[in-house]
Amino acid sequence: MNSDLVVGLDIGTTKIACLVGRRTENGKIELLGIGKSESVGVSRGVVANIEKTVASIKAAVAEASEKSGVNIKLVNVGIAGQHIKSLQYNGMRTRKNSEDEITQADIDALIEDMYNLAMLPGEEIIHVLPQEYTVDAEAGIKEPIGMCGARLQANFHIITGQMTAIRNIYKCVTKAGLEVDQLTLEPLASSAAALTAEEKEAGIALIDIGGGTTDIAIFQEGIIRHTAVIPFGGNIITEDIKQGCTIMKNQAELLKVKFGSALAVENKETDIVVIPGLKGREPKEISIRNLAHIIEARMTEILEHVHYEIKNSGFEKQLIGGIVITGGGAQLKHMKQLVEYVTGMSCRVGYPNEHVSKAPSEDMLMPTLSTGVGLVINGLEKGSKYEGKVIEAEITDTVEPEIEEQIEPKAPEKAPKAKDRGVGFLQRFKEFFETEEE
Repeated sequence: MNSDLVVGLDIGTTKIACLVGRRTENGKIELLGIGKSESVGVSRGVVANIEKTVASIKAAVAEASEKSGVNIKLVNVGIAGQHIKSLQYNGMRTRKNSEDEITQADIDALIEDMYNLAMLPGEEIIHVLPQEYTVDAEAGIKEPIGMCGARLQANFHIITGQMTAIRNIYKCVTKAGLEVDQLTLEPLASSAAALTAEEKEAGIALIDIGGGTTDIAIFQEGIIRHTAVIPFGGNIITEDIKQGCTIMKNQAELLKVKFGSALAVENKETDIVVIPGLKGREPKEISIRNLAHIIEARMTEILEHVHYEIKNSGFEKQLIGGIVITGGGAQLKHMKQLVEYVTGMSCRVGYPNEHVSKAPSEDMLMPTLSTGVGLVINGLEKGSKYEGKVIEAEITDTVEPEIEEQIEPKAPEKAPKAKDRGVGFLQRFKEFFETEEE
């Protein structure tokens, strides 16, 4: 069965999530299945161990394949990490005939020029995102197609990443028997899942607090204005709890998830949690308020970094919608109140349900899966943009017994246009690995 099916693969620091979805008749997204596995080869959003990451990817994909009944071959992958950088750039293109209408080809050529910018050694452009256009002397144009003019200019938000980090992601996916369709910056994916069009128009800052990184995406007037990745997340809080309470790491994680709070004053001094001791040792009593003090201190530090990025973007006073927090960190109790206290901006918790009409379970619409759902949404949008390019996936009755060992890759039947540089970039990496194997 051929269908408009898209698979999102979120390779995170604490978990790897694989989601399968498709577009419904009313334009919404239907999620068919999800697979999750512990991520043991990724550190702060960057692959640190190839083999362990490959094993985790296989486990997540196998589970998603079994639950959705889809033989997964092509995936949309997210990328994050401290190596991600963004810059603003102004591009210009002079047209031969000013009386001819501006077409999509003119815009594509202008975007293509941006991919040829000289980057620092070892860096590669991941996304070129047009913001506003200028036609001759007319500035602030969002849609220049159909207008006449001799000179077409545009402000671009350009996102770059380290070539080695991108190469390692591609290598892991390939070794898992899959093929990368698109590579997407994770905060862009999360914003597609958790933000409304009205919020992006009004001005909003999305903060995705993951395990290894905290991702920021700022929108104003419907345009992406600023992106940043802070190399701190929920894992560093777990480490603080482990050291502060002198307990095992897995116990610290459970304490954080079940009893953690971002505001110490909201907890009673008399509330105590008893942690079993190691073999032959006495159980340990931990105060819930002391636990909250540890979490609040570290989370305040992370939010101060976030607030600095928001102020640095120059749009702090223009964000009418305030802040939306998502990711695992957003599920901490009293997190909304701490964000409002540190930044002085209004805040809400973002759930990836803005464009989803149906999901097998409510767990698939938790903040921790915003990136994965966003990758599915972006994949479907790109699929319709590039002349109906879709991802083919065969519906299977049963999963092959050895699916954890190998899932056959399959290339899309129709190649995207040349302007989809993300895919072309990955194709160069594919050729590199093929040459290396020979």
